[in-house]
Amino acid sequence: MKNLAKLLWEALPRYPGQAVSRNNIKFQHKSPSMTFQVRHQSAVAGRRIIITGGLGQIGQRLAAHLRAKYGQENVLLTDVKKPTKEVLKDGPYKYADILDYNQLKRLVVNHGADWLIHFSALLSAVGEQNVPLAVKVNINGLHNILNIANDFGLRLFVPSTIGAFGVDSPKNPTPDFCIQRPKTIYGVAKVHAELMGEYYKERFGLDFRSLRYPGIISADLQLGGGTTDYAVMMFYHALTSGHFTCGLRPDTRMPMMHIDDCITSTLKFMETPEEKLKQRVYNISAMSFTPQEISDEIKKYIPEFQVTYKGNPLLQGIADSWPDVFEDVNARRDWGHYHHYDITRLAEFMMDNFKQQLDLDSSHQRVLS
Repeated sequence: MKNLAKLLWEALPRYPGQAVSRNNIKFQHKSPSMTFQVRHQSAVAGRRIIITGGLGQIGQRLAAHLRAKYGQENVLLTDVKKPTKEVLKDGPYKYADILDYNQLKRLVVNHGADWLIHFSALLSAVGEQNVPLAVKVNINGLHNILNIANDFGLRLFVPSTIGAFGVDSPKNPTPDFCIQRPKTIYGVAKVHAELMGEYYKERFGLDFRSLRYPGIISADLQLGGGTTDYAVMMFYHALTSGHFTCGLRPDTRMPMMHIDDCITSTLKFMETPEEKLKQRVYNISAMSFTPQEISDEIKKYIPEFQVTYKGNPLLQGIADSWPDVFEDVNARRDWGHYHHYDITRLAEFMMDNFKQQLDLDSSHQRVLS
């Protein structure tokens, strides 16, 4: 029996990067022959969660919500950057390089993870400045994540983006299913992630999930180099210098969402029973606006605020290839996506939060029309 087990182990098919555990092989004696099968680990009731790229715009906020619900020690935040003292106080943190397959596997085993949330990525503008690095992080790193999630039967979330669409896609509205063909390495990698995740679901039964995020807006100044970052910086400069130079045309429309709505929908999506999902990748959105429109909202608080539009060819080219308006009817129907913030509430939130961060008084109140 032992020799046969060894022979069957050595004969197991493997795909690149796959690590099959002997513990996941079930032998059944059926005279006169023997059969075996590789078992896929089932999800457990408890939640042990790992977040990669956790020090970015969304990771820390999502970790806080998950820890409040599932317990501080059950949510492991990881990244390749040095965390602040505040991050270390909030809960467990580990260094994790997504290009190091064995290190990732040790983290999953040692933490006893059953959810893996993968935020590690180079964003649109940064990725165009270093394409080889973007390929390594956004594509090769994803392959490691997919294989580890599949090996250990994890529920895997990989966010996608408005950048997964291109100039040939319908722009207003952009549905879940249409031609994509993005023109940036960031977008190409995200389409690759969507298709690979769907393939792993069909081929191996991986519980893969993805949301196409619009531009995510928060009062966090540690931005990742995305094309929609201008909206955050416009509020900051309105309160500090009274002037902002925008790298996009004033009529450049893109889908946007407040970070709280993003977190709420991500949690709701991850907690939705698998049988309720009619697809693996969904658009989500809340609003769409242009630089001119968000500037007009700011001027309701600071009438003297001035914006100079000085087109950045790289940023403008990226923005022009993206959707104007996201259609998210499927997400709202299948698992209850909703949003709270519109452009008016967003402006109020951003003004209040930046004033607190900058220790400003309440002199910039909304001027009612």
